[in-house]
Amino acid sequence: MELRNVGRTGLQVSEICLGTMQFGWTADEPTSFAVMDAFREAGGNFIDTADIYTNWAGDASYGGKTEEIIGKWMTARGVRQDIVLATKVRGRMWAGANGEGLSRSHILRACDESLRRLQTDYIDLYQCHWADLNTPIEETLETMNDLVRAGKVRYIGASNYPAWRLMEAVSVSERRALARFDSYQPEYSLMERQLFEYEAAPFCKHYGLGVIPYSPLAGGFLTGKYRRDTATPESVRAKGNLEKYGNEQGWAAIDALDEIAKAHGKTIAQTALAWQLSNPVITAPIVGANTSAQLTDALGAAGYRLSAEEMTRLNEASKWSRNWRPIWD
Repeated sequence: MELRNVGRTGLQVSEICLGTMQFGWTADEPTSFAVMDAFREAGGNFIDTADIYTNWAGDASYGGKTEEIIGKWMTARGVRQDIVLATKVRGRMWAGANGEGLSRSHILRACDESLRRLQTDYIDLYQCHWADLNTPIEETLETMNDLVRAGKVRYIGASNYPAWRLMEAVSVSERRALARFDSYQPEYSLMERQLFEYEAAPFCKHYGLGVIPYSPLAGGFLTGKYRRDTATPESVRAKGNLEKYGNEQGWAAIDALDEIAKAHGKTIAQTALAWQLSNPVITAPIVGANTSAQLTDALGAAGYRLSAEEMTRLNEASKWSRNWRPIWD
């Protein structure tokens, strides 16, 4: 699998990033091990997680469960040095005033607890999960800088930040000679383009931030399992996807993906990922899987690139503004 740089860092990562939100939730520990084994055997080395995974999954779950599974796997396989490990901080992990957020108190404790669960003494990429507007950005960045200087964190990044807060953070880091965000993790897909492309994409290109998009298959809509004039699946998630994307623009995107995929002997999902991999702004889309079989299909996008004409066709089919052209055109 091709390796790419994460922004200006020295991190060399696989072109597909393994998302782990499902580990300990819809994928039990043995299944999670099997997925990570398959990912590594295919040449993958980039794994993304977060400390809050899976605190939403009911009484049997808790924040940190996914990190624990990853830590057990890395230790059992003896592969920590081969993995580029990314995790996140921000969400509520314990009771009390500092149980969530990006204050110094929360970050320092959360980092140590993530290191313990992951059974490692450093995190390759430590990301602010979403903005905390109640904490001065200087406090957050000074704390992250201290973690970098202590050797607990190699590089830092941001996820779900509005572009103005991202700009503020980079400006403060450069002005005060602090560790700087070198990656950005937005929601981004053929069906969700505007929020990232309008402001954050040109910012990331100009300042050299690696972009690691989540939900690149639009919650499953871009897998090919939904088609025009077919019966709606019974699941709540499927109905929600179709309510959101099952319109003329969504079906036009699926039709274009289907035709391009067939020309390459690929699947619709692989072609949706190739649309991202063919974009020089993108480092690695994040792909989750509940089974190794699901992962195998996604990994078929590795090395798959689209021509300029194919990119234009997909951009036109999914464009969100009549006058907008992507910054990388």
